Amino acid sequence: MAQVSPSRVVPIRRHCLLLVVLSMLLTSGCSHQDGKDLISQFREGRPQEFLQTSVDRMATLAMRDNLESLYLLMGKLYLRNPQELKKSGFLDARTAVKQVRLAIEQQQPLPALGGRKDLAALSYAMSPEFLGDRVGAFIYAIGSMLVTAHGNRLEFYMTDAINPTFVNNAARNIEKATWILSQRQTPEGLPMLFSNEISEEGSNLSFATEFGKIVARLDLLTQMLDERYRRIGLNYAQSLLFLNFLPVQ
Repeated sequence: MAQVSPSRVVPIRRHCLLLVVLSMLLTSGCSHQDGKDLISQFREGRPQEFLQTSVDRMATLAMRDNLESLYLLMGKLYLRNPQELKKSGFLDARTAVKQVRLAIEQQQPLPALGGRKDLAALSYAMSPEFLGDRVGAFIYAIGSMLVTAHGNRLEFYMTDAINPTFVNNAARNIEKATWILSQRQTPEGLPMLFSNEISEEGSNLSFATEFGKIVARLDLLTQMLDERYRRIGLNYAQSLLFLNFLPVQ
């Protein structure tokens, strides 16, 4: 009986191990009918994604989803407050939303707010002194505040740094803005903007629900950022403890 030389055993084992791993990947990809195979995921990915960590990608997707939630809320607010759409000067809500979206994402001022952004814009938009389109101003103020809290960026890469304290503060500000939306009234005793409704005819809490989604995404991102920076600090502390030099490449 022919014997296999020891020099050939390792390559054979490596080859078998590679086949097993490849088989597991293919099997796992085929076991989920709704999933995408590995090749398709690489093909559909953008080149920029290779410059993102998992936290960077999560922050980018969270920002996208949070802004989409704001635009959805803007459309709902126009439905409940048609007088504000008339103040905007646009014929339909879709056009008004598009203009506010451009102003937020291109970080341009909204003329009705006199150059105000972030918290200054939010305070002014929900004050009795503001006489313009309150829906557009309210959503723009929150959107610009979100962008500012993320370092004035909509997409994030390995070279970017996001301050978790600012993201957490943005979440708390949105909670306050939600309260202001439901409580603040005109001198005549009417809501400045009609949003959630609880009455004998029924209830509509879709505004609170959508704002809750934004807050939840921000809170999750804050935890992820805290953990990332905590691990960086722990790794550095461990290197000091064990007198290890830090890698440079």
